[in-house]
Amino acid sequence: MRVLYFGVLKDAFGRGVEEMELAEGASVADLIAACQGRSAGAGGVWDSIAVAVNQEYARAADVLKDGDEVALLPPVSGGSFGVGWQG
Repeated sequence: MRVLYFGVLKDAFGRGVEEMELAEGASVADLIAACQGRSAGAGGVWDSIAVAVNQEYARAADVLKDGDEVALLPPVSGGSFGVGWQG
């Protein structure tokens, strides 16, 4: 399956996309556990990550299939108002 990393996960993995193989019947939770074990520097982002499978939001128990595209979407934080923002 193709895994897409966004935000801090892209930085933590040093890439935006990779191909991964999991056992048949693996769930979204299994994928997250596999990624979490390999990501130094992603910190507590895993507790509030959103996952999309084939561009549809997915739950932890959803079973993945060969050929799926999985996007791992960490929460967005920070940001600032630009100079001149008038609210």
